[in-house]
Amino acid sequence: MAKRSIPKGVVKDIIIVGVGVLVIWIGLQVAFGTQNPFYVVASGSMIPVLEVYDVLIVSGHEPFEDIQVGDIIVFNRPSDHDRVIVHRVASIIEDEPKTIRTKGDANPASIPGTDFPITEEEYIGKVAYTLPQVGYITQLLKPPINYIIIAIVIGIMVVKQLIKKKNEKELPLSDPLDSENPDTIEELSDIDKIEKDSEYSEHIEESKDSEELDDTDKPENVTKAAKIDKTFEGIEDSIDDKTKSEEKDNPKKKE
Repeated sequence: MAKRSIPKGVVKDIIIVGVGVLVIWIGLQVAFGTQNPFYVVASGSMIPVLEVYDVLIVSGHEPFEDIQVGDIIVFNRPSDHDRVIVHRVASIIEDEPKTIRTKGDANPASIPGTDFPITEEEYIGKVAYTLPQVGYITQLLKPPINYIIIAIVIGIMVVKQLIKKKNEKELPLSDPLDSENPDTIEELSDIDKIEKDSEYSEHIEESKDSEELDDTDKPENVTKAAKIDKTFEGIEDSIDDKTKSEEKDNPKKKE
């Protein structure tokens, strides 16, 4: 059995998409100063300011030293760093080193090990923008749905390349003059039946006439004309001489 390889066009498209996504992702990391600038709200602890499935855009360019009470920040849970939390800064516990306490707007109080103590080590960034309810899309991208979507996209790309290659193979490479198509032959045979442009034809005829008239001015034609004139002059002179000699011989006949 012949082994079927992935078409080069599909590999090229996948590489282009992958490189494009990578470039965009790196650009976002540089722009927002954090490894992951996007977070999805997973709980209702910040309702009504932040709803579940809201997408947060976090800026890591905001220094931890500049964080103030009232700011909404994203941080790792201080107890074990196993979860990412988004809460509002409730108070500054210490200045050296700076340590803060947070609290969810919908929570009755701060939770030890979750809301405090938070230092620069746990700090990720400050919430810069919020995209309401966009996080629902992430639910569609969870396994196994994300794998199915990827498979469908790759399948479409493969089919597209196969159809393109098939059409290229079926494309005829024949000379239209050698075509056996009766319509083509009939069109070529009717070329001689096309009426000539009257203005163009008159112009061509006038050009020919002018060329014929202009031929008389050529050196060869001028020489020939001169020879003919001399010949006629010689004939006339001989006739005149003959007439004069006859008159001398027969003067009486003239009287």
